[in-house]
Amino acid sequence: MNYTLSNQDQTTPPKSASIIAAIKRLWPFLKADKLRIAGAFLAILINSGLTILAPITIGHAVDHFVLTRNSHGLLVYTGLVFLIYLGALLAGTIQTRLMGGVGQRVLFRLRSALFTRIQELPVAFFTQNKTGDLISRINNDTDKLNQFFSRSIMQLVGNVFVIIGAAIAMLVVQPNLGRFALVPAVGLALIAFVTSGWVKRKNFQSLQTLGGLSAEIQESLENMKVIIAFNRRDYFRKRFQSVNETNYRAAIWAGVANNTYVPLFSLASNVGTLIVVAYGLHLISIGQLTFGVLVSYLAYVNRFYDPLRQMAQLWADVQQAAAGWERIAEILNLSTNLPVISADRQNKTSSASVIAFDHVSFGYAADRQVLTDVSFSLAAGKTYAFVGPTGGGKTTTASLIARLYDPTEGMVSLEGRDLRTVDAEERASAIGFILQDPFLFTGTVGENIQYGGQHQRLSTSDLTTLLKKEGLADLLERFDQGLDTPVSASGGSLSLGQKQLIAFIRAVLRHPKLLILDEATANIDTVTEQLLGKILDRLPKSTTRVVIAHRLNTIENADEIFFVNSGTVTRAGSLKDAVAMLKEQSRTS
Repeated sequence: MNYTLSNQDQTTPPKSASIIAAIKRLWPFLKADKLRIAGAFLAILINSGLTILAPITIGHAVDHFVLTRNSHGLLVYTGLVFLIYLGALLAGTIQTRLMGGVGQRVLFRLRSALFTRIQELPVAFFTQNKTGDLISRINNDTDKLNQFFSRSIMQLVGNVFVIIGAAIAMLVVQPNLGRFALVPAVGLALIAFVTSGWVKRKNFQSLQTLGGLSAEIQESLENMKVIIAFNRRDYFRKRFQSVNETNYRAAIWAGVANNTYVPLFSLASNVGTLIVVAYGLHLISIGQLTFGVLVSYLAYVNRFYDPLRQMAQLWADVQQAAAGWERIAEILNLSTNLPVISADRQNKTSSASVIAFDHVSFGYAADRQVLTDVSFSLAAGKTYAFVGPTGGGKTTTASLIARLYDPTEGMVSLEGRDLRTVDAEERASAIGFILQDPFLFTGTVGENIQYGGQHQRLSTSDLTTLLKKEGLADLLERFDQGLDTPVSASGGSLSLGQKQLIAFIRAVLRHPKLLILDEATANIDTVTEQLLGKILDRLPKSTTRVVIAHRLNTIENADEIFFVNSGTVTRAGSLKDAVAMLKEQSRTS
């Protein structure tokens, strides 16, 4: 399954679903706030209605009280207009308070859903996509939606109500004058319709290049030790300059697109006002319009075109939110290609093997087969070694055992059960995996030892007691502060040997049925390697070990050796036979 997301080189967003479909997809994130949203919509409707009522009230006061010098009536209507504006202010305040936290809650739920979905995806997803781009989607793209729900949506809805109300009022009070006043708006609507796709595309490209910029920064910072060691700051500086410049150009075009409407809306407002003044004075001169109604019309033109000017910026926010949603929805629409299938669908066998491959074939891509029709079984309590040339398929075999991938053909079974029927928790408990360079999380040695095991969240004293029981407490002397020794995510505060000690200790504490060591001792000294060997000796006698190694001295005590090369896994027999097969492969390659 292809998990490659749209990247920064893509110039157009993925084909978007309909607005209704997008709202349905977003509704789960909004549903918990539906009462607040309904209240906010009611408040904005009241605010808009009062805003529309004010001009006609002012116009009536001008015709009946200002021109007739009726001070009492003018005073009464002044109070009435004040109450109208006060009511609009209160309604607007209520709407703001109700919607103030909705955006943040939507942001919280959306980021949680995104992170949860990402965690559900298989290893293939992470090998096909850049970490920095994923971070940008979780942080930057979701924030665009937060801004939209916190600020833009209610302004947008309120402006729509005001625009519609003002248009209806103008057409009802004086239809001819109203039609002339709305002519510029028709031109704006056509322009917006024609250019909306271009605006959205430019915002999408800006977000994509921002994701690429984040990915480049993340990659450079993660590999700073290598950059400094090889003195290649110039190379990565040029790479950063390139992606930064790409993002700069995309951001400039997005800014141009987002601000295109602002002068056009201002021009339309001015033209609409000029039409109302000129034609309105003409209607007054022939007795078809009063001065008070003209005052109302000028207010309605302002009520109509001012929100349109605001919507020029709001429309840019909408396009940014839409572009961000496209990138978010890409991840939310993904599903794992490693589902746990129902137990009644499994092909259960009577094998007593811990792990068995039954005519397994696998390739990372359809045209790149790594393993072909492989069959073997591993018995409990034995040590198996997988040797072979680089790229022969050793790590791929181990990845299939740990179900980081599923075979394209055949079946991998755990104690006679199709591995696909075993849930993630049971599989992780049964199968341990120690890598050549284990990853550690920011925290302490104690927290990293407990990570992922059944002894999580033990106190320092309880964990010390457990380590003593397992005969591992002496190993803590390798760390300055014992279990409380600080650990950074990069592991820079610890040596490679110390990092491997942590990985081996937490593997032993889990008591897995099968332990995979993928070049786990390749880069450490002999003394540390012997110490790690003693740690492994504390595993239960029933634990099966799978050792992947290039150094033959690390597999001399293996019960059985497999030679992995060119898509095949062959029993090599003795260590001498394995050496001969390696020499033959080197000679013929």
